Amino acid sequence: MKININTNERYTETEVTINCLRMSDDIEKLLAALRMLDMKLTGRKDGQQHILEASDIIYIESTDKRTFLYTSAGVFESAFKLYELEAKLANGDFLRASKNCLFNINHIQSIKPDLDRRLILTFEKDIKLIVSRQYSAAVKQRLEAYNG
Repeated sequence: MKININTNERYTETEVTINCLRMSDDIEKLLAALRMLDMKLTGRKDGQQHILEASDIIYIESTDKRTFLYTSAGVFESAFKLYELEAKLANGDFLRASKNCLFNINHIQSIKPDLDRRLILTFEKDIKLIVSRQYSAAVKQRLEAYNG
């Protein structure tokens, strides 16, 4: 892969152009990473609205008809429903762990198989999530593709 970077003060924004023979898994991964870099979400914490980088979100959980965004900086409440966030983040690195939870694969530190085809994911600060058996096959498949 050849990488060219042109810097010039006349540019007002960053533009990325990919020249390739054909689309491949590696290019799809690159596109997903680029989309995540530019994606922002908002969340409320302590009565204030915060702008969050989607890539900083470890996982998203829906509880009691409320949706929470978990980052290393804390927990933020989102105005969106879980399915709305899932659609918004569909081209990124977020996967479904269960009926009420999405997670960012870039924050996984370890994966351990559990009983009944479930998975236990460990993230920073010893955060653990269980991937239900309904979603574990899709998660395994995506992680295998991610590791190429």
